[in-house]
Amino acid sequence: MQTEKEASLRDNIPGESTIMGKEGISTLETAVCIVGAGPGGAGTALRLSYLGIPCVLIDKSGFPRDKVCGDAISGKVTTLLKRLDPDILQRFHGEPIHSSIFGVTFFAPNGKPVSLPFLDEVNEAAPAPGYVSKRMDFDHFLIEEVRRRDNIDLHLGVEVKDYERTKEGWELRDAAGSFRVRCRLLIMANGAHSAFSRKEAGLEKDARHHAGAVRAYYRGVTGMDRSNFIELHFLSNIIPGYFWIFPLPNGEVNVGLGMRTDIIKRRKVNLRRLLDETIKEHPLIRDRFRNAELLGKVYGYGLPLGSKTRVLSGDHYLLVGDAGHLIDPLTGEGIGNAFYSGFIAAELAEKALAENDFSAERLHAYDVRVQRVLGSEMKLSYRLQNAGRFPFLLNAIANLINGNQQLMDYLSGIYTDFHLREQLVKPWFWVKMWWKKGD
Repeated sequence: MQTEKEASLRDNIPGESTIMGKEGISTLETAVCIVGAGPGGAGTALRLSYLGIPCVLIDKSGFPRDKVCGDAISGKVTTLLKRLDPDILQRFHGEPIHSSIFGVTFFAPNGKPVSLPFLDEVNEAAPAPGYVSKRMDFDHFLIEEVRRRDNIDLHLGVEVKDYERTKEGWELRDAAGSFRVRCRLLIMANGAHSAFSRKEAGLEKDARHHAGAVRAYYRGVTGMDRSNFIELHFLSNIIPGYFWIFPLPNGEVNVGLGMRTDIIKRRKVNLRRLLDETIKEHPLIRDRFRNAELLGKVYGYGLPLGSKTRVLSGDHYLLVGDAGHLIDPLTGEGIGNAFYSGFIAAELAEKALAENDFSAERLHAYDVRVQRVLGSEMKLSYRLQNAGRFPFLLNAIANLINGNQQLMDYLSGIYTDFHLREQLVKPWFWVKMWWKKGD
């Protein structure tokens, strides 16, 4: 609950101003500057805007622009959008840029499918619990929402090259030095390859907590589920990674595969070649792609996983989303965690501004909340990922579940029930499930 003092202080937060320096170079001054306008940065800016806090939002790209990703949008995003402003979610539902997702089908190495709905009953007329939308479309949708807010100063096509610590916060400059911003709080949301995260915050790549992936778009893949379930194929030569097929609008699909980086190096895997071989040669997949058309090229990307606890804050700065290595280790999904961490960053920014305290000690509250809300979930995902590296174990689980409707109904809660996901890594849980099957 916000006190009268905090409300008064927040109302007195200065808006953006421009000062002229030597040689006629102007510098923007703002309380909060966000670098990176993907879901993490845009989500942070929108949350700040609805809190009444002006900010500057910068991205090196123009929009719409492509972003290599699996394109899955979890329920975290839609829940937060609805909490922020139901009209935003309504506008998203009205856009023809997404497929509604009602469940997931897991394929064990032996090819047995296990289909788990996200809801007790699939109602395609109701809002879905998840979506798949090309990042070119979804990120552009968020930018258009940003443009609706008059207290977000959006600068696209500007690449920040230099970050200088100042007495009051940070100064940012482009390569030419002609674009400059000074801020009291810097929020970095500029993705997996953030130089700031690496050089200033010290988040180095750790191959055991990092993944590589490749993604392609296809049209004409057959055998897709009529209720729009996403597919995760745990193939023997890919686990503990997986091959995926995610349905998109207009008969298109997002297809890809990913593996942990240390395993890629150890096995000397070429992911592009492995994707091509899987599509053309795997006996359970090749027929579905026989007449499919590849749209564009196959692209690769890196995924900094959230399975390792890292420091996400420091004096006058916070790291959001992929820049903070917050990708789910099991699913590789990063949009939901980026969005969620952005909301946490914005809400802490409100308190820091009210208290005029941007010290590392004060901003450490961000790390605490991120770990409480997202950390335990990501650590569990890492344990599940490691448990899934044994083909015989995945086959046994698929054999146990397959055809047992009572057990499948029970396990369908894994999408929303964290406690249930915790049980999946306990051997005694599966012993009990085996006895249940015999009843």
